[in-house]
Amino acid sequence: INAEYMGDLNMSAAETGRRTSFAEERRATLQQEREDIQKRTFTRWVNSFLRKVDLEIGDLFRDLTDGVKLLALLEVISGTELEKPSRGKLRLHKVENAGKALAFLRASKVKLENISAENIVDGDPRLTLGLIWMLILRFQIQEIRLEGDAKSAKDALLYWCQRVTRGYDNVRIDNFTTSWKDGLGFNAIIHAFRPDLIDYKSLSASRPVQNMTSAFAIAEEKLGIATLLDPQDVMLCADEKSVITYLVAYYHYFSKLKSEEVDLKRLHNLLQDLMETHAMQGEYEAMAAELLDWICKNIAMLRNLTFPNNLTGLRALLADFKNFRTVAKPPRFVDRGHLEAHLFAIQTRLFAHKHPMY
Repeated sequence: INAEYMGDLNMSAAETGRRTSFAEERRATLQQEREDIQKRTFTRWVNSFLRKVDLEIGDLFRDLTDGVKLLALLEVISGTELEKPSRGKLRLHKVENAGKALAFLRASKVKLENISAENIVDGDPRLTLGLIWMLILRFQIQEIRLEGDAKSAKDALLYWCQRVTRGYDNVRIDNFTTSWKDGLGFNAIIHAFRPDLIDYKSLSASRPVQNMTSAFAIAEEKLGIATLLDPQDVMLCADEKSVITYLVAYYHYFSKLKSEEVDLKRLHNLLQDLMETHAMQGEYEAMAAELLDWICKNIAMLRNLTFPNNLTGLRALLADFKNFRTVAKPPRFVDRGHLEAHLFAIQTRLFAHKHPMY
C-alpha cells in the first residue's frame, strides 16, 4: 500500500511539474509576444518623430546604441536644442552620447530606474523598451488633460475614448486591449470628429482586419497620424502599451483640432463684433450729421428772423415759435438722447476689446 501511495505521489509531483513548466513556458511566450509587439510599435513611434529631421531607424535595439539618434529624438519631442553628440565610433563616444540623453531626461524629471548609458549602448531589449515607454509617458501621455473622475493620464485617455465613442453601435470601451480588437473603436473616434471620412454604418465587427486597415490608412493619409499598430497585434489583445501609444496620437490630434475650432470661433466672434461696432459707428455718424444739420439750419433760420411791425404778424410769428418749441424741437431732444446712448454702447464695446476710444 505504501509503495502504491508513494507511486501516486511521484506521478502527482511529475504532473504538477509538467503543468508548472507549461505555465512558465506560456508566460514566457506571452512576454516575448508583448515585447515583439512593443518593438514594432515603438520603432514606428520613434520614426514618426525622426522623419521630421530626415532620420529613421530600422532596429530599435541596434540603431539607438550610439546615442546620436536618441539625442535627435529628444530634441524633436521636447522642442529643446541639446548638446551636439560625439561622432566618434568608439564605445566611450557612444556611452557619452547616451549619458547626455539620460542627463537631459533626468533634468526633465523622467524616472529612469535601472537604466544606464551602458544599457543603451549594449542594446538591452527590455531596458530599451522601458526607456522609450518613459519617453511616451513624459512627452505625450503626461500632456493629457485630466477629465471626469480620472486620477491619471491613462484614466483620462480611457475616459476620452469612452466619451467620444459613446452612442456608437457595437463599441464599448472598457480597456486598452480587448475593447479594440474588432477595430470599430478606432473608426468611431475618427467618425466622431470627421464623419465625412468614414461610413460607419457600413462597418461590421466580424471584419476586424478590414476595419483596422481602413481606419489606420485614413488616419495616416487624411489626418497625418502615423500607423503604429498591426491589425493582427491588436486582435491578439497582447499589449496595452502599444494601443495606448497609438490612441495618444488620436487624442492629441483631435484635441488640437478642437482647440483650433474654438480659436476660429473666437476669432469669428471677435471679427463679427468689430464689424458690428464699425457699423454702429457709421450709424452714429449718420445720426449725428442729421441732427447737426437740423441744428445749423434752425440756428440760421432764427438768426435771419425779422419781426413785423403789426400785431397780426407778431401773433403769427409767436405761433410759429410755439410750434417750433412744442412740435419740432422735442423729437430732436429724443434723437440727442439716442445719440448719446449709441455712443456709450460703442465706447463700451471698444473698451471691452481694449481698443482706443471712439
